[in-house]
Amino acid sequence: MPMQADEIAGFIKSALPDAEVIIKDLAGDGDHYAAHVTSAAFKGLPRVRQHQMVYAALQGRMGGALHALALTTAILE
Repeated sequence: MPMQADEIAGFIKSALPDAEVIIKDLAGDGDHYAAHVTSAAFKGLPRVRQHQMVYAALQGRMGGALHALALTTAILE
């Protein structure tokens, strides 16, 4: 079952409460999204670790309920 954009944002905000999350449905099918996540929690971390934090927030749904997520992250100043 596909995930809704607000569900994705909710999981991310639960793990990163200060996060600003922008989700775009890339294909209109509920399976292919782009996410831009900005959080102060990313400060001092390499981009790979930032992405790992976002994927961890999705609690194993990547590759299952969520087929594809093009992810960008930034540090909230």
